[in-house]
Amino acid sequence: MAKVTTRFQVTIPKALAERYGIRPGDEITFRDDGDALWVEVTGRVSTPRLSLEERLALFDKSSERQRTRAARWRGLRPPRKRGWTREELYGDRGRPR
Repeated sequence: MAKVTTRFQVTIPKALAERYGIRPGDEITFRDDGDALWVEVTGRVSTPRLSLEERLALFDKSSERQRTRAARWRGLRPPRKRGWTREELYGDRGRPR
């Protein structure tokens, strides 16, 4: 059972969304049929489906880019001296006694 919010929005139950392949970004149309209200999926977001191998290759490339970026910055900047430490600033606030 779905409820209408104060902004007249309706959440589609997950089981129905999965059953009919409705995903975030899809467009739906409400059709009035006298006594009933019909919901139709009219527009779908076209996202290319990548194979597992393609997704893993993209992940490996992005991981390598991140390692390269991290290596460039590592050791270039010494930590800033703020004149205070976290412990001095916050004390034992939030720690169990």
